[in-house]
Amino acid sequence: MALLSKLTAIPPGIQTAEDYLAHAQPRLSPEVLHYLEGGSGKGISLKANLDAFDRVQLMSRPLVDVKGGHTRLNLFGQNFEHPLLLAPIAYQRLFHDHGEKVSAMAANAQAGQMVVSSLASQSLEEIIEAAGQPLWFQLYWQGDRPRTLRLLNRALSAGYNAVMFTVDAPVKQAVMALPDGMRAVNLESPLSQPPVQAHQSLVFDGWMSQAPSWDDVAWLREQIKVPLLVKGVLHTDDVASILRLGCDGLVVSNHGGRVLDGVPSSLVVLPEIANMVAGKACLLFDSGIRRGQDAFKALALGADAVMIGRPYIWGLSVAGALGVAHVIRLMRDELEMTMALSGAATLADIKLSHLS
Repeated sequence: MALLSKLTAIPPGIQTAEDYLAHAQPRLSPEVLHYLEGGSGKGISLKANLDAFDRVQLMSRPLVDVKGGHTRLNLFGQNFEHPLLLAPIAYQRLFHDHGEKVSAMAANAQAGQMVVSSLASQSLEEIIEAAGQPLWFQLYWQGDRPRTLRLLNRALSAGYNAVMFTVDAPVKQAVMALPDGMRAVNLESPLSQPPVQAHQSLVFDGWMSQAPSWDDVAWLREQIKVPLLVKGVLHTDDVASILRLGCDGLVVSNHGGRVLDGVPSSLVVLPEIANMVAGKACLLFDSGIRRGQDAFKALALGADAVMIGRPYIWGLSVAGALGVAHVIRLMRDELEMTMALSGAATLADIKLSHLS
């Protein structure tokens, strides 16, 4: 409760999650702002994520009785009031002194869920204690199986009850010079890369030598009994492999346009993947959600729930826990309004026919 005693007021005039960005910009250093808002390469995939939502049109359906409507759902036996999960974002103390702890508190206050990054700037134990509920853990491969298993078991021992294994971005400690005192506190010192011979590639035989493989995904599936989701999937062949290995879910994501520039937007590939999954696993969507209407579109195209990233960090930067909770509430209100005007009283009622 001590964290709640220092809540920062919400600025006047905030009506959407995107309104927080203008208030967040002057609060963050140029380096931190670039780290948050930037994409890889020329930013083609970052822009494509946003443009894809603008190209999908909604179809209003008036006169439908939606009294008693709600956005409740159940994922892996856990009940939530809405389908807006907080995506794993690293080093949240860059954006607010209280970091991941207050984001987790806000997720709980809004009866939702947060996925905590391997690169969190606070300990897994103190984050889940502040949350007051079980959280999900985002796992990066730690260079080998023993190190990965130690990190995984630490999260499970702390009470994290689902694991989201990110596979599209081999782990890096940071893409910017971190301020003094800022680090990924839950990780061991990084492994040294093996020496690269003159005839070898620094990329293939150096950097990628510690990246996970499909055999590692199969091994990981054998290690844990809690739900296992694989994040960073765009290709249907990869979806087939994930289903074949018995994973419980997958996340359609291009990492918010932050890894391989030029890949398609997550929304463009979602329908085909949704048709493949068709209830065989939990299907989450990530990359480009900025409004409740975006969430509605992803749900209509087959996602079971969506993950929001940058918007809740804007709220965190401006108003701490209160800002994160407000962003979630604003986006949920937008989702409910879109559902009501589209004639969908529940998430199960959202169909492809609600899009034009």
